[in-house]
Amino acid sequence: MTPNIHPIERILRIAAGLGLVSLAFWGPASPWFFIGLVPLATGLMGWCPPYALFGINTCNLGKKSTVRS
Repeated sequence: MTPNIHPIERILRIAAGLGLVSLAFWGPASPWFFIGLVPLATGLMGWCPPYALFGINTCNLGKKSTVRS
C-alpha cells in the first residue's frame, strides 16, 4: 500500500476522525462515532482505498516535477 494522501490531508483526516470519535465519550451517543473511525484510520495509514480505486494521489501535490524534456 503506497501512501496516496498528502501530509496536510492526513492531519485533517486525523483531526476530523478524532473529533467524531470523541462524540462517543462527550455529547450525545450517536452512530457518528463509527463514521469517525474511517477518516481516522485512513489518516493514520496514509492510504485511502477509494483514492487507490480511482487513481487519485494527493501525496505529490505542490512538489516540482523532476522530469526534464
